[in-house]
Amino acid sequence: MSPPEAPADIFEAQRPRLLRLAYRMLGSRSEAEDVVQDAWLRWRQVDRGEVRSVPAFLSRIVTRLCLDEMKSARARRETYVGEWLPEPLVMTPDEPDHDDLTLTLMLALERLSPLERAAFLLHDVFGVALDEVAVTLDRDAAAVRQLAVRARRHVQAARPRYPVARADGDRIATAFFAASTSGDLGALQALLARDVVLQADGGGKVLAFRRPILGAARILRLFAGLNRKFGDGWASMIQLLWIDGLPGYVSYERGNVLQTTALAIEDGLITGIYITRNPDKLHRIAQAQQQEPPLLT
Repeated sequence: MSPPEAPADIFEAQRPRLLRLAYRMLGSRSEAEDVVQDAWLRWRQVDRGEVRSVPAFLSRIVTRLCLDEMKSARARRETYVGEWLPEPLVMTPDEPDHDDLTLTLMLALERLSPLERAAFLLHDVFGVALDEVAVTLDRDAAAVRQLAVRARRHVQAARPRYPVARADGDRIATAFFAASTSGDLGALQALLARDVVLQADGGGKVLAFRRPILGAARILRLFAGLNRKFGDGWASMIQLLWIDGLPGYVSYERGNVLQTTALAIEDGLITGIYITRNPDKLHRIAQAQQQEPPLLT
C-alpha cells in the first residue's frame, strides 16, 4: 500500500491550473500568485478526509478569494491612469495554450460582473460542471446557467473566427514592427484593418496614450508623427513572443522604455494593437531579458 500524498504534493499538482484560473479572473499574475498562496495556507488547515474532489475544492477556494480581491481591484481601476490592460502573460513557442483565452477575450471579460466572469471561466473555459459552479458561487444552478449565458453573449464577438498560425503571427508582428518604426506608411497601412484599435497601458508611470486610438487613418498619423520626431529606428525589438495568445514582441521604445506589443489579427489584418508600458506589469519580462539572451534583435 502506497503512503498517502503529502498536502504540499497534492497542492503543487494543482498549482498551475489554479494560477491560470486566478490570472484569468484578475488579469494580474502577481495578484493571482498571492491568491494561490492564500489558498495554500487554507489548504494546510483543511481536514482532507472530508474533501471529495481536490480540484473542485481548491477551485472553489481560489474563485471565492478572487471574487473578494475583485472588489478592491475594481475600485483601483476607477482611479487607474489611462487605459488598463492585463499583465502580459508570455508564452514560449513550445508552451501549450491551455485555455485558448486571448487578450481580446480577457478585455471582454472586464465588462462582465464578477459573478458572470466566474461562471463563464469555470464552466466554459475550465469545464467545471454547472452544479459545482453553483456551489462555488452560492447560487442555484438555474441562476448560474443564466450568468454563463449572459457572459457568453458578451464575449462572443471577441472570439477570433479563425486562429492565427504561429508562423503567420510572427511574420505579421515582425512586419508591423519594421513598418511602424521605419516610416514605411504604405507597408503599415497594408497591415491594418480599417477599424483597427490601439490601446496602451502606462499606468501613469511612463508616457502612454491615455485613450484608445480608433481607426487606421489615425494610427498611421500617430506613427508618422513618431517617426518625424524620433527618426527611423526609434525602437529596437528584443524578442518575438506570444502574449496572452496573441502574436507580438518585446521592445525598447523611445526613451529606452521596455514595452510589450500584442496584435489581434483577423483575415490577415491587424484589428487590435495592445501596448503595455507600465513597469509594474513588466517585472517578469524585464528579469527574463536580463537572464536570457534575446531570440531576435
